[in-house]
Amino acid sequence: MSVAANTIPLLSRVVGYSVAIANNAGRIIRDIMKKGELGIVEKESAQDLQTEADRAAQRSIITSLQKCFPKSTIIGECGVPLVVVVLVVVVVVVVAVAVLVIWVDPLDGTAEYTQGLLDHVTVLIGIASGGKAVGGVIHQPYYNYQNPGTQGEVRAELGRTIWGIVGGSVGGMPIVAPPEGKVIVTTTRSHSSSTVNDAVAAVSPTEVLRVGGAGHKVMLLLEGKAHVYVFASPGCKKWDTCAPQAILEAAGGVLTDIKGNPIPYHATVAHRYVGRSLMLDPI
Repeated sequence: MSVAANTIPLLSRVVGYSVAIANNAGRIIRDIMKKGELGIVEKESAQDLQTEADRAAQRSIITSLQKCFPKSTIIGECGVPLVVVVLVVVVVVVVAVAVLVIWVDPLDGTAEYTQGLLDHVTVLIGIASGGKAVGGVIHQPYYNYQNPGTQGEVRAELGRTIWGIVGGSVGGMPIVAPPEGKVIVTTTRSHSSSTVNDAVAAVSPTEVLRVGGAGHKVMLLLEGKAHVYVFASPGCKKWDTCAPQAILEAAGGVLTDIKGNPIPYHATVAHRYVGRSLMLDPI
């Protein structure tokens, strides 16, 4: 690696590589859907699914991260759409060791993927340092898939990638303010319960959008289609939220647990949220 490359801040380099890695994972996800051989298996329940697209995208992401950051240590479990990558990278120019934890969900919204709700699907790569989300990438493999264009028109580009660094900015899309005079809440479509419904009702919403995928819900906030994301359930996991949290905070939003406490993302933290826990506040 050249001296010039080493002068680029580590986090920016990791985010930049992750954009390309997520784009490639999105192509894999689309290719497997085209073939129609999804290889669906159940994990913890009939609503908690895994497909060949999850597995193939995960393999691609791991391999690419290892190639870009050969000193990385990967902590994962075969067959689970989770990768926790602990990077210990020495940056020569600043004479420092940066310890990053990268939380990866290779296909967020798997149930929706199998049901044909393709706009709910995202690839999530979240970067944490010191236990805090500091950078993230959300790739939407099927963005614009319902906009083929008419005869004589140029088809809109398929897929979109958004990235952000806390304390910096968001790239890949403009941030849109939600409509005034309303309180639009987005929440889970497949894990509803009386607890979730009570938490949503406590916000006094004028409209509720029940959709799949944590990444997709945060995109609704960034696009100005919702004001707040509420998920008062223990089912969410750290790889679902690290990337969305970093991008949301880069845009001026907030993600905490239901009591307003920060979400920890260090390497040894429990993967699943315990208790009833998520609220993403409006931008």
